[in-house]
Parts: sequence; structure tokens; C-alpha cells
Amino acid sequence: MLGARCVLWRLGRGLLQQLAPGGRSHVSSMEVQSRLVHTSLQKLQELAEKESSSTELTQARHSAEFSILPPMPGQESLLRWGGKKYEDLHIVHIKATYNNTHIHVVTHEGQSTVRTSCGTEGFKNTKKGTPIAAQTAGISAAAKATDQGISFVRVVVKGLGPGRMSAIKGLSMGGLQVVSITDNTPVPHNGCRPRKARRM
Repeated sequence: MLGARCVLWRLGRGLLQQLAPGGRSHVSSMEVQSRLVHTSLQKLQELAEKESSSTELTQARHSAEFSILPPMPGQESLLRWGGKKYEDLHIVHIKATYNNTHIHVVTHEGQSTVRTSCGTEGFKNTKKGTPIAAQTAGISAAAKATDQGISFVRVVVKGLGPGRMSAIKGLSMGGLQVVSITDNTPVPHNGCRPRKARRM
């Protein structure tokens, strides 16, 4: 609203200078007001058209180039991470059990690249199931992956162990850029009936 007032004030000032050279008014005030309103409406309409066209262009570009969600299978993505498509990025599989956390980095074709766990990092017994152990394993896996030139990864988490989020945090602390996180935890839907109760 303030911008429109400034535009109207400048237009009125310029119009008065054109109509009244030397500071003398040769036309009536009603004529000046009508011309001022007419020109100001034209200018405001042009400004509104420019704004609407620019916002439409930016929205079209934004919707075409960027999406909050990763692309669905078979959907083409215009974004690139390190020069690679989303489908060509490495995948980090995190299996978080109650007793351990396994981290496995594979290519988009499924070939193994890096493999580590809390047990291989030196944690024993009940300490393997702690979030600190999972974070340490994530940092170690990220360091090994960055040595092989991997910088952007997709993460697939499976399991409900305590090291779920700590392992992802360790990956980012180790230098990897996490593009997406997918939860692949299996959920039972009462498929198989339980075994017959043991008779005593």
C-alpha cells in the first residue's frame, strides 16, 4: 500500500510539472485530478501484471526444479547431488536391533561398499545396543565412505533399536550428506497364528 502511494505521489508531481510549466497552472484542478487518476491506474495495472507474471514464472520454475519429497520410483528428478541423479546415489542400510546396530553402504545396483557395526567398532555385550555405539559406527562408516569418494547418500532404516537416529547423526557427523531417510521397518499385521500352548 505504501508503494502505491509513492507511485501516485510521483505521478501527480510529474503531471503537475508537465501541465503547469514555470509553476503557473493553465488547466483546471478537476482536469489534473482526472488525468492523474487515469495515469496512476494505468501504472498500477502494469505493475500488477508484471508482479503476477514474475510470480507465476518463479512458481513454475520452483515446482519444476524443486520438491520437498524425493521422487517416486520411475519418476524423473531434475535435481542433482554431486552430479548424480537421486536413483544413482549410494544407499546406507541401517539395521537397528535391540542388541546391535549394523550399517551397510551399497551402490544403487546393490554392490557392497562399506560394512560396519557396533561390535566391529569394539563395543561388547550390552554396550553394543547403546546410542553411543551406533553413533560411533555411523561416524566410522561415513569416514570409510568418504575415503571412497562418496558424499551424498540415501538412508534406509530398519528396526526399532535405540541406535536408529544416532546412527544417522553419526553419518552426518562423519561428513556424509543425507538426502533422504526411509523407514523400512517391517510391521506385523496378524498374519500367522501363534503356536499351540505347551501342555504341562
